[in-house]
Amino acid sequence: MPNDLNTLSLTEPTTDTIAVDVIDIPLSLYIHIPWCVKKCPYCDFNSHELPMDSELSMYEEYVDTLLLDAAMQQPLTQGREIGSIFIGGGTPSLLPIAQYQRLFIGLRTCFEFAEDIEITMEANPGTLEHAPFAQYLEVGINRLSIGVQSFAADKLKVLGRIHDPVQALSAIRAAKAAGFVRVNVDLMHGLPQQTMNEALEDIQMAHNAGATHISWYQLTIEPNTVFYRSQPILPDEDNLADIEQAGQALLQQLGYSNYEVSAWAGASDKPCRHNINYWQFGDYLAIGAGAHGKVTIDCHADRGSAPSKENDKSENDLLAESGIYRFSKSRLPKDYVGDIETEKSKSTQNVPKMVGWQAIDQEELVSEFMLNALRLHGGVAWSLFEKRTGLTLDSIAEQVNSLVKQGLLVDSDTQLQPTVLGQRYLNQILRAFL
Repeated sequence: MPNDLNTLSLTEPTTDTIAVDVIDIPLSLYIHIPWCVKKCPYCDFNSHELPMDSELSMYEEYVDTLLLDAAMQQPLTQGREIGSIFIGGGTPSLLPIAQYQRLFIGLRTCFEFAEDIEITMEANPGTLEHAPFAQYLEVGINRLSIGVQSFAADKLKVLGRIHDPVQALSAIRAAKAAGFVRVNVDLMHGLPQQTMNEALEDIQMAHNAGATHISWYQLTIEPNTVFYRSQPILPDEDNLADIEQAGQALLQQLGYSNYEVSAWAGASDKPCRHNINYWQFGDYLAIGAGAHGKVTIDCHADRGSAPSKENDKSENDLLAESGIYRFSKSRLPKDYVGDIETEKSKSTQNVPKMVGWQAIDQEELVSEFMLNALRLHGGVAWSLFEKRTGLTLDSIAEQVNSLVKQGLLVDSDTQLQPTVLGQRYLNQILRAFL
């Protein structure tokens, strides 16, 4: 069996591979806005505090770069439409509304949007950190994800958040009043000195304010954060387990459905299509500082022109070899903008600056597919494994049979799904595919 996707043909089946039809793989777009008013002590995302000397021209220059980046990646769509967009950060709502208007006009000329496209933007509750919510609807954003984290003033202070409980409640209500039908609220549990009642109160308040979807996840201490260097005292394991169990029971009582580890869709809402695409191992383009993408290439697809033979990595070179690739962009905003400015000066305008452009080998394909798919409590169809990886089910039959016997995977010919026990021991399942 070949060990590198560069040596595989996804259109010529072998014993362990099958044909992959790229046109059937959903395609999303991730957009990263890297700035925050203040870096939170628990945050390990690629976010940067606004420069003291920041000017409106900084945003304009960044959007110029996003649009050029998008144009460079357009060939990677391979004829597909964009089914969802997620604008993350940082604090995306810091970008002025005029720049969002420019951005979406440009994106719609570059990509074909699905008629029912889902466009999510992360927003913070502080009124100085976002425009009137109705203006986001006008540019096409139809789903908000509001980073509340907690409604307790003392917990917000510990977490370094700059909004207060009143602003948090007001933001949710204002989004609903503006016409947003789908509003996710991010909440953390397992906070320093947090009691069970406080955690449950956060859920209840989000629901009462109008949240249609709740992302409820445990605070974890990540490297390269202030909390990692100076760790706060968190609830012990027993209390964490009690809080989680009680919170899940309350969410169910309130009508929310737990379709993924930390994602709960309300009765009037549905799962986040963009994140579902991640977990089902779909493709996604990525623009912005530090953005990461994943794309399947079928070099045999008919695009009306032969691959370029130029030495530079042009758009056609990126499409030259079949495989499943990951890529990323420069993390620092100034480097990201500088990369594109450098490319602008070249005679060839269609050269994406890929900090990382690498084929995923077969062993990694299996583990990455499982890492994502097993987060979904309802699982995915076994046929999706073949359609998204190009590998046959025979290649993992031994591991699957062993996990079924251990009671960690559901015994099914059609569905890859963890059992209730398997949901508790996902790491053990994943180790079987490493």
